[in-house]
Amino acid sequence: MPNPPDLAALLESPLQRDRDAGSMQRQLHERLKRAILDGSLAPGSRLPGSRALAEALAISRNTVTAAYEHLAAEGYVQPDRQGTRVTELSPPALPRRTGKSAGMPATALRLATIKPGTVFTEPDATFRPGVPALSHFPAAAWRRALDRAIRTASPATLGYGDPLGEPQLRAAIARHLAIARGVRCTPRQVVIAEGAQEAISLCVRLLSNPGDIGWIEDPGYRGAKSAMRAGDMHMVPIRVDAEGLCANADDWQKHPPRLIYTTPSHQYPAGAVLSIARRLALIAEARRHGAWIIEDDYDSEFRHTGEPIGAMQGLVPDAPVLYVGTFSKTMFPSLRLGFMVLPEPLMAAVEAPLHEMLRGGHRHEQLAMADFIESGQFSRHLGRMRRLYRDRQQALRLALARHLKVPHEIDGGYCGLHLTVRLPPRFDDRQIATDALRHHLAPAALSGFAVAPQPTDNGLVLGYGNTSAERFEPLVKRLSQLARAAELGGI
Repeated sequence: MPNPPDLAALLESPLQRDRDAGSMQRQLHERLKRAILDGSLAPGSRLPGSRALAEALAISRNTVTAAYEHLAAEGYVQPDRQGTRVTELSPPALPRRTGKSAGMPATALRLATIKPGTVFTEPDATFRPGVPALSHFPAAAWRRALDRAIRTASPATLGYGDPLGEPQLRAAIARHLAIARGVRCTPRQVVIAEGAQEAISLCVRLLSNPGDIGWIEDPGYRGAKSAMRAGDMHMVPIRVDAEGLCANADDWQKHPPRLIYTTPSHQYPAGAVLSIARRLALIAEARRHGAWIIEDDYDSEFRHTGEPIGAMQGLVPDAPVLYVGTFSKTMFPSLRLGFMVLPEPLMAAVEAPLHEMLRGGHRHEQLAMADFIESGQFSRHLGRMRRLYRDRQQALRLALARHLKVPHEIDGGYCGLHLTVRLPPRFDDRQIATDALRHHLAPAALSGFAVAPQPTDNGLVLGYGNTSAERFEPLVKRLSQLARAAELGGI
């Protein structure tokens, strides 16, 4: 039986009589626990008696006794008639420190396929795509809606709600989509999610098996690629052109998809609108091949030219289309509320699994959002934002024409919160984007959205939603300097 160790020497340094160091009991407990875990106190070792250790450390015996009792409650030591002994711990509880994480279980192989994009550490950096005009959000009206929701809701709303979402919000979304987007649905077909990203991930989990083929737009939304990779799908990039997703007969024959992700109302990031001929052809071919279409109705609420373009989901009855939307741009990103509309036959098949996969939450926010829609506040807010974004886009176009002194072409602009500026291949768009961050600018490199980049996939995606129009001219001048420097080989 091992003899009691010299704990006073083992603990390396005296206990600190300092409030910031914690109580003497906590310090002793932590040091003994660390010595047991790193093997300094071997399994089976008998600890000194509480009186002897208290005298050696010049602390109260009650402090030692309490620390021993705490260790015993956690299972580190075991008291018996002969004293207190260190418990026999299994090897995994006694790690050996090395330069690497020895013995650490491996992560999933799919993680290696999910490539990180640019991390923006400054949320208010200018030209960052996808950020709405946060300073123009009607916070007072939203606060009143939240207050009403909390004041009028029963205590039961503090518990879990319907996993598919609050009935009031599902009904409000169904009515809004029918009027504003031409979507054919009942409230039962609407499922609330934490943003469009979770909705896309749910579509992948519900409708695909590992190895199934998924089509994504190229260049296109990185979140859709991540969702398919996380679902172990075989991802096939389909090029986009001036009319959106460009799938031909060869694509259908060689790579028949299970899922097709598309942004038909405003292709992200190129800004194209999927033509009606291609929409109808895509639906027809998806039916013929047993595929599902995920329609991400990205930025459709902010149409700047002509009448709004209706959703693909409502073009024909019983289309194999899952409609995805979010309030991140129309309200604010941290709200984390999105939704998807499932075809009625599909809803019947997945409703029970969805109840197991989801948990109701954000109930007061959902009720407030329903009130915001039904009271007309949401529509009025959208109207104000459309006018604001239209003015900002026109100002950005003018600034680009005046001050971007490198060859370029502008894509999109019919909709949304960003413009895509294409540059000749000799300008390194990723270098420009990296250099811009040092000047508190956050344009996205167009090539970063492509799976199989082409020479034309070179340029900058400029968000104008959260940047006031009077700032565009000096900002574009700075971008022009950065682009020229990148052409010359760096700054």
